[in-house]
Amino acid sequence: MRVCALQSGTSADGIDVLVVDAEVSGDTLSVRPVRWRTREWEPTLRRDILQASHGDALDAAAWCALDTRLGEAFAEAARDEDDLDLVVSHGQTLYHWIDDGHARGTMQLGEPSLIAEAAGCPVISHLRHADIAAGGEGAPLMAVLDRLWLAPEAAEQGTSIATVNIGGIANIQVVEPDGRVRAWDTGPGNALIDALVDRRSQGRESFDRDGALAASGRVHPQLLTLLQRHPYFSRPEPKTTGRHEFSAHTVDDVVDGLTGTRPSDADIAATLAELTAWSIAEAVRRSGAGRVLVSGGGVHNPVLMRRLAELAAPTRVASTAERGVDPDSRENLMFAVVGLLSWFGIPIEIDGPARRIAGRFTPSPRGLALPAPRPSLTRLEILP
Repeated sequence: MRVCALQSGTSADGIDVLVVDAEVSGDTLSVRPVRWRTREWEPTLRRDILQASHGDALDAAAWCALDTRLGEAFAEAARDEDDLDLVVSHGQTLYHWIDDGHARGTMQLGEPSLIAEAAGCPVISHLRHADIAAGGEGAPLMAVLDRLWLAPEAAEQGTSIATVNIGGIANIQVVEPDGRVRAWDTGPGNALIDALVDRRSQGRESFDRDGALAASGRVHPQLLTLLQRHPYFSRPEPKTTGRHEFSAHTVDDVVDGLTGTRPSDADIAATLAELTAWSIAEAVRRSGAGRVLVSGGGVHNPVLMRRLAELAAPTRVASTAERGVDPDSRENLMFAVVGLLSWFGIPIEIDGPARRIAGRFTPSPRGLALPAPRPSLTRLEILP
C-alpha cells in the first residue's frame, strides 16, 4: 500500500506530509519512507489556528469555517501526491480537554471528506478519540510505533529504551524488555519558546532557529523555580497536556509576578529551554531507561539538546537519526503506522485501560472496501 500521513503539530508550523510504501509479511509491518515535506500554512489561517488554540472566542460559523478551511488545506496537500491507497490525517489539534487530571475529549480539525475527495482514496482521521472514550488519555500515540519498533531490541538486550518527541509538547515512551510501554507527556517542548519568538518578531519568525535567542541569554533562577512549580509536573503518570496549560499566558503570568527587573527576552528563552530540558530529564530519570532516542523539532535546538544530555547523564541521549529514522518525520511515520493498524482491524494500546481500533473511516469517492482483519502485527521494520 502507498500511504500518506498528514498532520500539523501544536506549534502549527505547517502541514507535515509523509508518503510511505507499506507491506505486511507474517507478523511484520515493513514501512519505507518515500517523500517528506512541509507545506506552510497560509499566514492568515495560521494566525486563526493559534488564536483559536489560545482560547479566542469563536461562534459556530467561525468554527465551521475553520474546520472547512483546514480540511481544504489538508486536501490540497494530499492532492499533490499520486497513487495513494490511504490517507491518515491527524488534523490540527485545537484543544485537548483535561478534567480532574484525565482526558475527557480532544479536538483535531480538518474535515476528512474534503481530503478523501481530493486524494481519491479512503481517509482515517480522529485517531485519539476511541482511546479517550475507553478511559485512556488519547496520548502519546508514539507508544504504538515504539512498541512495534523497539520492543524486540529491548527484549534482546534486557534493558528499557526510551524515546522522546519534542514537538510543541514533549512526550516520552519507555519500552520495557517484556514489551510493555509506558508513555506520557513530560510538559512543554517547543511551545513556550515558539510563542515567545512569534510575539517578539511580530509573527515573522515561528521558532528559535538554531537556539540562537536562548544561547544569547542566561537562565533566570527565580523564573525557572516558579515555572517548575507548575502543577502539571507533580501529577502522576500517565498524563497528557497541551497549549491549554502551557501557552504564552503561562509565562506572562509568572513573569508579571517576578520581583526586580523584568528579564530580557533572551533570558526568558534561555530559561524556557532549561525548563523543557529539565522536565524531560526528570522523566528520563524516572523511566530508568538505559538510553534515549530523540525526535521532533527540538532536536534542532542545540541549547536544548546540550542541556538535556547534561541533565539526563549518565543515560545517553541521541537523535533517532542514529537509528536511520528522520527525527522530523518520525511523528508522521507514527500516524502512518497507527492508520495501517486500523486498516487491518488491529486495536492499539497507548498506556491506558483498553485496546481499541483507532480512528474514523471516511470512504473514497469510489467507496470503502476494508481487507480481512489480521490477528496482530508484532514487529515494525523501517526500511531505508
